[in-house]
Amino acid sequence: MFWRKTRTAIEGFHPVHQGLIWQRTASVTLPPAEWNAVVTSLAQHEGTVKRRKWRLPDRTVTVLVPLIRVLCEDVAPDGLVGVTADLRGPKVPGKAGPSQRLPARRPIRSITEWFALDPWLAVRAVLHDGSVLELTVTDRVRYRKIHKVNPRGKHKTKTKTKTVQRITARRTLPPGTEARRPDTPPPPWIAVRVKSGKRTVISSTMKVAPAPAEVDMLQWILAVATEPFRWTPPATTARRTA
Repeated sequence: MFWRKTRTAIEGFHPVHQGLIWQRTASVTLPPAEWNAVVTSLAQHEGTVKRRKWRLPDRTVTVLVPLIRVLCEDVAPDGLVGVTADLRGPKVPGKAGPSQRLPARRPIRSITEWFALDPWLAVRAVLHDGSVLELTVTDRVRYRKIHKVNPRGKHKTKTKTKTVQRITARRTLPPGTEARRPDTPPPPWIAVRVKSGKRTVISSTMKVAPAPAEVDMLQWILAVATEPFRWTPPATTARRTA
């Protein structure tokens, strides 16, 4: 009874907003005007929903919303931005690979290791200048379960994790546009690849280990997304992503 008003309020949110609450996922392609409606709906969440289990995933506020706002600034009014977000985390069934036993020495009885691959964000946007920007963010989490027995015979089990985040940006240029090496090289932690063809493709990739904190994640994503824009003449670049 107490939460009936909150449920009614949630039913009035944008469908994409509701999907992030109930399934913690979203996969949709919308024009900028419709994305603005989604962002407006999300802005009402904190003041309306207080129950812990109905909170938005942390990355919705720290990464997804500001990234959508930035992309919509560089998309034509009749353009589209596609977002696929899976914010359920790496422990969801199907994301973890097989486990293996590692060598152990006393007092450690056993060490079990496995990895989980979590491709939690994919974005595609057609920009003002006719280029296509694609972003992907993937977390690779290493789990180690350690079973230890102390001198008194007490068993203890601990699971340690280490996360490496891979960020990739791919910009497909309009037909006839060629890449140009910038005056200053990219940072050493960003790898850039240029593939020539009918439409030149510029890709930038970075691995962050350990994965950045939630509040710092957006700036790393934007740093990788901005790099392909330095590889074209200023006349062909409408506006930078960041």
